Amino acid sequence: MKKKAWSGRFSKGTNRLVEEFNASIPFDKRLFRFDILGSIAHATVLADAGILKKAEAGKIIAGLKAIEKEIEEGRFRPSIEMEDIHMAVEQRLTEKIGPLGGKLHTGRSRNDQVALDIRLYLKDNIYELIWLVHELKRAVVDVAGENIDTIMPGYTHLQRAQPVLLAHHLLAYYEMLKRDTGRLFDCLDRTDEMPLGAGALAGSPYNLNRKLTARLLGFARVTENSLDSVSDRDFIIEFLAASSILMMHLSRLSEELILWSSQEFGFIELSDAFSTGSSIMPQKKNPDVAELTRGKTGRVYGNLLTLLTAMKALPLAYNKDMQEDKEPLFDTIDTLKIILKVFPPMLRTMKVKKDAMLRATGAGFLNATDAADYLTRKGVPFREAHRIAGEAVAFCIKKKITLEDLDIADWQRFSRLFGPDIKKAVAIKNSLNTRRIYGGTAASTVKKRLKEVKAEVKKGCC
Repeated sequence: MKKKAWSGRFSKGTNRLVEEFNASIPFDKRLFRFDILGSIAHATVLADAGILKKAEAGKIIAGLKAIEKEIEEGRFRPSIEMEDIHMAVEQRLTEKIGPLGGKLHTGRSRNDQVALDIRLYLKDNIYELIWLVHELKRAVVDVAGENIDTIMPGYTHLQRAQPVLLAHHLLAYYEMLKRDTGRLFDCLDRTDEMPLGAGALAGSPYNLNRKLTARLLGFARVTENSLDSVSDRDFIIEFLAASSILMMHLSRLSEELILWSSQEFGFIELSDAFSTGSSIMPQKKNPDVAELTRGKTGRVYGNLLTLLTAMKALPLAYNKDMQEDKEPLFDTIDTLKIILKVFPPMLRTMKVKKDAMLRATGAGFLNATDAADYLTRKGVPFREAHRIAGEAVAFCIKKKITLEDLDIADWQRFSRLFGPDIKKAVAIKNSLNTRRIYGGTAASTVKKRLKEVKAEVKKGCC
């Protein structure tokens, strides 16, 4: 077994169990491209500072590019004896180009190296996630546009409340996803700081141009404090928090798809391509994608709590506890990516049962508030109007009829102020279209908002 790069002070080799426990290579190997990218920039800056000759830097960079190709093609597979991806790349570089490979680590520590790699990795993935959220927003807007005239019950407490347009309901999720995009951009801003040069904790004694490193790697700026540079994981925690909120929104939408696809609701039918069956019951068609999304939300929440707990009592600067930042981060990114990829086609292929939604809208006294508002417009205090409308509802329940079934004589037993125009006032479409207030569910308002969001998604996510 080869000696560790740090073995000079040690008289005994590492216990095999400690090697297995300590190694991060099984999961941090996915950072190899970013580790190599950072090392290439570091070699360039070492040459700029005169620490490496240009020819030496060129040989190191060529070796690093060759290693990247070896890993991509599966010809080099780092083992746990190599500890982590940083040591694996450095060891392989020395095997390829000799002792010159040992010069690459001049002026840096694994502490600032891993901080750099994880920031590069997260930046790359945030950009991809922003695009995937944008594609989901586009799907939501498309389905809303196809259902601009579809009337459905709006709910509070999961009880039918007032009529709304399905387009209006879906555009509520657009607003959530729009906020999610904003949070991801906020995360990106605080991730976009270059920590290399902080060394282990106190900074580098070499005259390295950190701003040049930042330019080479596409960072907006460099970190300001060497201690903070290597011990900061706020940017990951912030990302996990933003991801948890995004997952909450996806879970809420999933819950509605699950309810709506049940026989009890019967509002939608998910495509066979996005459903599964039962191993025992031939008739079953299960909304597994939505259910798994709902279930995986708890997993992402757990990832946030894992890192918050790991970081809560750590003294400055780097501690091995911080190795626990990667698996929750990687798992969250993987989870979000697959969900965000599957949701748009699932939404676009679902069948909306407009007639079932309309029937449900007419069956739950969703127009009772309109009867109260009718009286309020005639000067009756709203609380009194509310009571009168409630009595009318109780009467209808007893008679097993709807408010729309009442004739004028029936209405006037509750108040002499009800006139013939009450029939129009409690009509479902009229109930919906009177809510023309900014942000309301009236068809005219929703069409205007839909036009605006179509322009937003057409303009792009960035």
